[in-house]
This record gives sequence, structure tokens and C-alpha cells, in this order.
Amino acid sequence: MEKGSFFNDRIERLPRADLDALIDERVRYTVKYAFENSPFYKKWFSDHQINPDTIREHEDLIELPLVSGGVIRTHQPPATEHFLFKSADWKDIFTIHETSGTSGVPKSFFLTWEDWARYAEKYARIFMSQGFGSGDRVVICASYGMNIGANTMTLAARDVGMSIIPTGKCNFPHRILASYQPTGIVGSVFKLVHLARRLSNEDISPRESSVERLIIGGESFAEESRDYLSELWDRPVFNTYGSTEGTMCGECVQHTGLHVPEDMVHLDVYDPGMDRFVADGECGRAVLTTLLPVGGKSGTLLLNYDTEDTTVVLSRDPCPCGRTHMRIFTPQRESETVWILGTPVNRVDIERGVFQRPNMEYLTGEYEAFVYGQDDEDEVILRVSMECHDPEETDQHLVMEQFLESFFRNKPLLADAYGENFEVTFYFTPPGALELYRLKGRPKRLVDRRE
Repeated sequence: MEKGSFFNDRIERLPRADLDALIDERVRYTVKYAFENSPFYKKWFSDHQINPDTIREHEDLIELPLVSGGVIRTHQPPATEHFLFKSADWKDIFTIHETSGTSGVPKSFFLTWEDWARYAEKYARIFMSQGFGSGDRVVICASYGMNIGANTMTLAARDVGMSIIPTGKCNFPHRILASYQPTGIVGSVFKLVHLARRLSNEDISPRESSVERLIIGGESFAEESRDYLSELWDRPVFNTYGSTEGTMCGECVQHTGLHVPEDMVHLDVYDPGMDRFVADGECGRAVLTTLLPVGGKSGTLLLNYDTEDTTVVLSRDPCPCGRTHMRIFTPQRESETVWILGTPVNRVDIERGVFQRPNMEYLTGEYEAFVYGQDDEDEVILRVSMECHDPEETDQHLVMEQFLESFFRNKPLLADAYGENFEVTFYFTPPGALELYRLKGRPKRLVDRRE
């Protein structure tokens, strides 16, 4: 397919009134399908005395209770005998997947081939909105397994006409770049920063490689870390947000927020009390609903699912790229947020301070932070550990000043408390000395250790 074009031109540029009408049609069908095919939702409607026929448009979803990840876990083995969220016959289930299980028993999800086709289209739209097309070659630095991200991108590449180099990790030998001349790489900020540094240490300039663009997937990040990564490669860096639950949103070449594929997933933003929608431009919890085309099937669908991620609807107006689907701010995981003296602090707030440009003359970008204090004492300590190329050669005073200026710029209440009942301490470590290197799984970079 031609680069810079649309994967599904008619849908991606559908006028707002027509898009809303399509969403409402799919809301009605999806609710009916859930009632008839999902054991959980059949009982759920009955228990809450809700007639599915009364759900006629997407605004009606506010009347429905929310479903959390905990609810899914308590309606599947070992808590129950059967998977009550499964909404298709076994003969129609193509693959079975689990979430990472970082917050408990992994949630199980069942995908039909139709599910896969829809998931692949979501990513195909993203790839093409970022300038990819037929003939591109993309390295996927994401694991192929029970999570769906890498497989979804691989299926999407087939539909776009791209070639995938499925390394799974970013520690691939430099001959991959030399031999296959990839035009894109998908990975995390940290993986791609490390790759750039490793190549430079091997006298290979990332800026002179065949790579034309970088895609960050699977995590929120600070704009400062994106800017630094872009500087290392001298290439544009695009953001994506996805999950096994079905959210696949992506940033286009305009960098004006992540486009939500509104015809396939409905995303609402609720206030923290979860009892009302918030206005566009306000921060709240992202709540998603699977949308099926009339006649479609799904192995697991979700109505009013609380992602436990926070976001902001940036705009529902047409994007300069021509797409009409709404755009959102990069979601942040609520599990990566701690409250300090009444102020929410997310991992991204720490990352922003670390990646201040003057700091990066000394830091590798790797960091971790811990919160200490007592529940019955109104005193809190934030300890930030940063990995340095060489602690002895690091201008520690400069790094601390840069961090604090950035951190307090967006946390005025903590700035007022600083030096009174709030302290920030810093540790500068050599490469490989952070605690996160000793732990398995995804690094947890902000940890609350208050008793």
C-alpha cells in the first residue's frame, strides 16, 4: 500500500455524525451479543435489572456498572469452574491469551479469527498513519507469547505489505541492521536508547542507519525521553498504546495525540468517582467497550471495562492528517501512580526529571524511585536513584537541580512542602547497580514503601 495513505479510507475519514451513528449501531449489536453469548453479561444484566434493549447509543453506557480486572479474575478458574467472560463456542476460538498478571492472577482472553482481523486492522491503521507502507521492514522488539502485541503487529504488517523482523528483543546483533536494512523498529524507550548506545560503542552510527522511524509501544513515557531518543537516532519517534483487552491507539505523523479506532472500540473517560463522564480536556479513567460489527463474533468482549489507566480526550475534531477519529493523551497506568501529601505522582513525573537534557551528558536514562514514610506521620521522603555512566565524573549538583526544577514545575503543592514535611534524596549508581536489575519481569520504577 502507498505510504502515507489510509488503510481504511472510508472509515478513518468518516464525518463525525456518520461515525457516531455507526458507533451507536455497534453499541446496540454488541450489547445484544454480550447478553446472548456471554454467561457473565447475561447474569450481569439480570442482577442489575437492566434490559439490554434499552441501551441504544453510546451515552447509555453510563447507566451500566463498570467491570474491573478483578471482576474478570473472579469469573474464571480457579475462582470459578468456567470462563464466564468467554463469549463464543470453543470451535470458534482461535487463540487463548493471558495478561502479564503483574497485579494478580493473569486475566484470560479468548480470540476468534474475527477478533484477530479487527486487532490487525487497528495496528495497520496505526502503521500507515505513521508513514509506513508496502516494502517497509520493521524490527519488532516485543515478546511473542501470551501477550498479543507482537503478533498483532505481525498480522497488521501482512495487510500493509510490510516485512517483519521478529527479533523479540532489542539486543539483536548489528548485522540485522546491516543485512536487512530495516526502516523501522518497535520497542520501549529504554530498549531503543540502549540499542543506540550499543551501536555507537561498536562504531556504528544510529543516525546513519536505514531506520526511518521509531515506534514506542506498551508504556507511557515523558516527552523529554522521547526527545532524547529522537536526538540519538535523528529520527521521528511515534507513540502507540495497546492492550490485550483491545485498545490499540496510535499517533500519526502530525503528533497531535493518539487516534482511537472509534468504530471498533468505544472509549469513555470517567471522573475518579466513576459516576459521570468528564468533559473533553479533563483527566479521568479510560473506560472501554468492545464494538462488534453487526453479525460479528468475539471470543471475549468487554462492556464498560475500567482500564485503570488515566487519559484526556484532546480533540474530536478532524486531525490535520485527515482522520476524524478522536485523539487522546498518552494513557498513564494508575498502578504507576502514588499519592504524596495529597498529590498524585506518576512514574512519568520521575522520568521527566531524569531525562532533562543537561542530565543526559551523565545519565544512562535508567532510574528507579521509592517513597518512604509512616502512615501516621505527615512526612514523606522520595528517593530517586539514577544510573550514571560514571558516578565520579557526574555533575551531581546539576542533575539534582535539573530534576527538582522539572519535578516541582508540575507539583506546586509538593514544592511548597519541600524542606518541611517532604524531602527528595538522590543516589547515583554505576551501570547495573539499580535494584530493578535484580528483579524478574517488567521493571517497577516507582515503588511505595510506606508502612
